[in-house]
Amino acid sequence: MAMSKTTNTYNRQNWEDSEFPILCQTCLGDNPYVRMIKERYGKECKICTRPFTIFRWCPGARMRFKKTEICQTCSKLKNVCQTCLLDLEYGLPTQVRDAALKIQDKIPESDVNKEFYIQNIESQLKAGDDNTVAAGTVGKSLAASDMLAKLARTAPYYKRNLPHICSFWVKGECKRGEECPYRHDKPVEPDDPLSEQNIRDRYYGRNDPVADKLMKRAASIPTLEPPEDKTITTLYVGNLGEHITEVDIRDNFYHYGEIRSVSLVPRQQCAFVQYTKRAAAEQAAEKTFNKLVLGGKKLTIKWAHSQAKSTAYAQNTAPRGAGGGNRIFDPVPGLPGQLPMPPNPTDYFNLQASEMAVLPPGMKIHQLPPGLIPGAPSYASMYQQAAGGSSGIPPSAGGASASDVGTSSGGSNSGGGSGHSMMPPAMHQQQLHYPSQDPARLGALKK
Repeated sequence: MAMSKTTNTYNRQNWEDSEFPILCQTCLGDNPYVRMIKERYGKECKICTRPFTIFRWCPGARMRFKKTEICQTCSKLKNVCQTCLLDLEYGLPTQVRDAALKIQDKIPESDVNKEFYIQNIESQLKAGDDNTVAAGTVGKSLAASDMLAKLARTAPYYKRNLPHICSFWVKGECKRGEECPYRHDKPVEPDDPLSEQNIRDRYYGRNDPVADKLMKRAASIPTLEPPEDKTITTLYVGNLGEHITEVDIRDNFYHYGEIRSVSLVPRQQCAFVQYTKRAAAEQAAEKTFNKLVLGGKKLTIKWAHSQAKSTAYAQNTAPRGAGGGNRIFDPVPGLPGQLPMPPNPTDYFNLQASEMAVLPPGMKIHQLPPGLIPGAPSYASMYQQAAGGSSGIPPSAGGASASDVGTSSGGSNSGGGSGHSMMPPAMHQQQLHYPSQDPARLGALKK
């Protein structure tokens, strides 16, 4: 910016010059070798309208370039990032932080009063030794808050650095393809309140749609209810890091009460903390639920189940074939009681012992004689039905031909007239070489 004489020429000594910006981890990016472009007095602060030193950089690959929007004095006054204007400690809008900490910071908004107020704050910052503490009312009121601990971000949110949506792609006219530096994505609905954000409202903490959304989320945050079993004094601690040790867990849980034991399960990345008293366990659950951050991760706090009840529940709910017992259900009023078990649970067809036949090892059912198969016709009944004609008599397995059997049968009928046919010789199991030789086989007899 050129050093031209303007209405602020008399106040040029109050222009801000800095060597490095005040940024949050999300805006700075994950690249440790980030390059920045610095320009002295390159832009006016959007809050106090004083010229200040601006910085411009790219936070990462496929990200948009970012720059500082407010001066460092306004940033220290609200303890916010110079780019996104979110709180540096919790990553939340100033409206949410001020509501949780009950801060009433009335910054003048008129030009003359605001300039005088900013000059006084800047002189206080220069007089103070510690430049890491926020100035004004915010620096005096920064204390621990349960709601802020629940809503705070524990990890950077790099999606906020994505490029803006390509307006030509929305109209179907973008010809750059993959080389387009802007994002090809569906735009936000115009009726969405998040699409109307103002940097001054974000800074002063008024009419911020993002803050309203977070306040509604804080009102619906679930609480951890203690179990009814008073003997349970163990807490489940999940989402542990790889380098978390038992000493780290004890250091974060010992001041709530006396600890009986700490069981660390590195494979599941969890631990079990058992207290000697129920009151200590309840206090630890209340103070750490959705608040405790260890190793850069927000830990999951739950009540552990009783060991005896967990074992009984696992046995009752296990499948029949999985080695567990039968599941027990509560009785329903109005229904009959449980039926008694049958004397033989493996008898699915109600068969008697005389009606069952056990095959010898290695024998098929078609190899058995018909007399041994329950319900199958015998030789005598088959040949009595076939006595009316010689064509229905099958050849004998003993070597006699069909003509011999027919002649002897005809002679017997003509001579004696008794009507009894000659019975074939007994067939033995060793003489059945093929299934087609079995007279009881389907299709062996001609009707």
